[in-house]
Amino acid sequence: MANGIVRVGLVGAGGNTRLRHAPGFRDQSGVEIVSVANRSRESGERFAGEFEIPKVYDSWVDLINADDTDAICIGTWPYMHRTLTLAALEAGKHVLCEARMAMNAKEAHDMLDASRLKPHLIAQIVPAPSTLDVDSTIQGLIADGYLGEILAVKLRVSNTEGRANRNDTFVDTEAPFHWRQNQLLSGYNAMSMGIWYEQLMRYVGPASKVSAMTKVCVRQRLDENGVMRAVSVPDHINVICQMACGAQADLSWSSVSGLQKGNELWLLGTEGTLNLKGAPNVLYGGRKGDTELSEIPIPAENKGAWRVEEEFINAIRGEEQITRTPFDVGVQYMEFTEAVARSSQTGQAISLPL
Repeated sequence: MANGIVRVGLVGAGGNTRLRHAPGFRDQSGVEIVSVANRSRESGERFAGEFEIPKVYDSWVDLINADDTDAICIGTWPYMHRTLTLAALEAGKHVLCEARMAMNAKEAHDMLDASRLKPHLIAQIVPAPSTLDVDSTIQGLIADGYLGEILAVKLRVSNTEGRANRNDTFVDTEAPFHWRQNQLLSGYNAMSMGIWYEQLMRYVGPASKVSAMTKVCVRQRLDENGVMRAVSVPDHINVICQMACGAQADLSWSSVSGLQKGNELWLLGTEGTLNLKGAPNVLYGGRKGDTELSEIPIPAENKGAWRVEEEFINAIRGEEQITRTPFDVGVQYMEFTEAVARSSQTGQAISLPL
């Protein structure tokens, strides 16, 4: 760092970089976004003009190896995450990598291994954000014995990611081919599966065995060039898990769930039940002897919020440890994601860790 200033370079200037990372870094004291590289120089220059970034690179290689940065924020699609992370760490740069962590478990392990060879560098994955406001409350209730022994987990996610109208949950047969539906760019990642598994791990820990069935309901879509493309990423997923804590989990994600809106999570224990509905998130609970669920207020002091860029910069300065999200947690959700794909392909249960 020069004069205490953390200099950040952006590789990839997509939606989350524009919505979250660039504004988030600009809000931090003693931080400068000094450079950007995107898929084309033209798009990089547009982004640089919008956020007053002084340097646009034609190549991510040049940006990462330049002497004008201390940290790299990776905002590309998953197919580049491993390559960029390893290059940044090798160049001695701190890394904030967009979720999803990688294409598959092997790539995620490569990233974790590389980060462990550079323990003086910060390596962070952008966290799953959907439950940040309720995480602390749910974790506290579980720790205090509200549920007793956790017996079962049920999750239903109506996936509207990438839709222009997020209130329409019926199957969309007319939408164009999206990069998230292209396994060459997205890998084993499907819908918000990795996001929700990361969030579940905050409450009940990881799975130890996974059985899954998946379906591609819309098998072909037109791409941006008017070419019909085969879709290989599922838009409907059912998973049964044995959790390491002993609970059994029944999890589903769907982009074809007409009129089923939002997300719903049940945590079922020997002494109590927690039910999370959203978004916006509302938490309900009940214990033995109750006849119905009651809303559980979330105290203002317990409401977490997005502070990804702040946490990253604080960690670089030695002021806090990365909790949302370290690379080892990213590896766990990538192993789960791959286990779902393997189980669906083979019809067999897959044990974790891989």
